[in-house]
Amino acid sequence: MKIKSKRLIRAAGLLASLGVHALESTLDYRVAYYDPIIDPAYQNDGKRRIYIFWHEYIQFFVYLRKRCNLAMLLSKHSDADVLEELASLLGFDSVRGSTNRGGLQALREMMRKEQRDQLHLTITPDGPRGPRRVLAPGCVFLASKLQIPIVAMGVGYDRPYRFNSWDKFALPRPCSRARCIPSGDIYVPSDLDKEGIAFYRQKIEDLLNSLSEEAEDWAASGASYENESSVLPGPKFSCLYQCNPKSASILRR
Repeated sequence: MKIKSKRLIRAAGLLASLGVHALESTLDYRVAYYDPIIDPAYQNDGKRRIYIFWHEYIQFFVYLRKRCNLAMLLSKHSDADVLEELASLLGFDSVRGSTNRGGLQALREMMRKEQRDQLHLTITPDGPRGPRRVLAPGCVFLASKLQIPIVAMGVGYDRPYRFNSWDKFALPRPCSRARCIPSGDIYVPSDLDKEGIAFYRQKIEDLLNSLSEEAEDWAASGASYENESSVLPGPKFSCLYQCNPKSASILRR
């Protein structure tokens, strides 16, 4: 059911934020960095980044990295009205649009957010309508034009409930395991042509799928992991681990 009333959208956004906090705060979060400096809550290098993760895990990032100077690309569809309100309550800026349909204006606004407002950018590159886990080229275009790196975020829950939606949206079970494996910085050349964008689009899609499957296996197994550490929500989080040497060859996997 679509919600048109602004008051109802605000109320729904508030209820959603309370629900996200109540559920996500029970989870056991662990992260395994390739390079900890990429974390927007820990970052001290002054670099802006584009964070990408699959649409089915959007609540993971929204909860963990609230108030971390991030702008999120959201669909123009009315279904995203409540999500925009939720994002605002949790300290995210947002841009309405798509990296596929009518996306040029949205991409230009994302560029302005990075350049004028000095915000990190975050995109679910298979959203808002899929296909599931197929990366749209918008994030590659932005990275090429802005010359800022992409960070691919592989996320997994331990045996989550799955919605009957295009993205098989993952709802974690209370008190279960949540795991994340982010890539290091991924740079793409400036002013890529269509063939170049297509090449990097496929490489980054393969990487994001690989990291996502790895994180899901880790969450399901409950095993220990190289360089793993606890992770907490918000901008005050600090990391104690050093860079994993695998980050230098992240696109050669």
